[in-house]
Amino acid sequence: MSLIKLIEFNEIGDSRGKLVSLEGNKNIPFEIKRIYYIFNTSEDVSRGFHAHKNLQQVAICLSGKCRFTLDDGFSREEVVLDAPNVGLYIDNNKWREMDDFSEDCVLLVIASDVYDEDDYIRSYEDFLRKMR
Repeated sequence: MSLIKLIEFNEIGDSRGKLVSLEGNKNIPFEIKRIYYIFNTSEDVSRGFHAHKNLQQVAICLSGKCRFTLDDGFSREEVVLDAPNVGLYIDNNKWREMDDFSEDCVLLVIASDVYDEDDYIRSYEDFLRKMR
C-alpha cells in the first residue's frame, strides 16, 4: 500500500481564473483546526524531520514546488508537490521530510488539530521504535 495519498481538488473556473474550495470533512478528510503556510525557504534547506502521534495533515503547494518524503517505519516514498489543486494527505504516525523547495514555493498545510508539542515525535530512532 502506497504511503502517498494525493487528493485532487475540483477547480471551478472561467476566463477570469480558477478557484479551489476546501471544506473540512468533505474534500479535506477531517475537521480543520489549524492552517499555516511555509514560504521563503531556500532550495538547500530541508524541513520536517518529525512525525505526529495523532495529527492528520493535508499539504498543498500553492505556488512553486517542493518534495515530500514519507516514511511509515518500513518503507519510504517521495512525491513532488507542484500543483495548487493537489493535496498530499499525511496520516498520523508518518515521518515526513520536505526539501527541494523552489524559490517561489508557498506550501499550505491544513491540520486536524491545534499545535501540540506533545504530539510530535522528533527523533527518527524513537519513531522507528514506536512503529516496529
